[in-house]
Amino acid sequence: MSTDSRSRDRDRDRGEWTESVVSIRRCAAVVKGGRRFSFNALVVVGNGRGQVSWGYGKANEVPPAVEKGVKDAHKQMKSVQLKGTTIPHAVVGRFGAASVLLMPASPGTGVIAGGAVRAVVEAAGIKDVLTKSFGSTNKLNLVKAAIQGLGQLRTKEEIARLRGVQI
Repeated sequence: MSTDSRSRDRDRDRGEWTESVVSIRRCAAVVKGGRRFSFNALVVVGNGRGQVSWGYGKANEVPPAVEKGVKDAHKQMKSVQLKGTTIPHAVVGRFGAASVLLMPASPGTGVIAGGAVRAVVEAAGIKDVLTKSFGSTNKLNLVKAAIQGLGQLRTKEEIARLRGVQI
């Protein structure tokens, strides 16, 4: 096991990760004796310092569905570039028919976002941001679009290094 994965496991064990349940849906299967219900949970997990992910879990009860979602989220953690308490530049994330516009805001503005996008932004540790969602209102697609948009963020230094120019 590499040192990077060991430190990630250590962080997870210390409880530094914030988990936020975005939605819980109930599904009914009609069987001979009536209806059998199962649940699925959409969970957003982050450490508040630029790491965020989403997970989706399904089970016959709500708590195991949430646990499975959290476990799924930890497997696909993404890093986000931050600039103080906000993001470096405006970006649009798209997934399916959902689009999410994320814009930097001045200190003290707070998080201006809807429920699904708010969970992603707060889990990533962003304190000042303006957002607007367009198109689909499907929570799963909005979460995926927000994380995809946050993944596009780059700092000035990183862009200069990639282009091979001096600032």
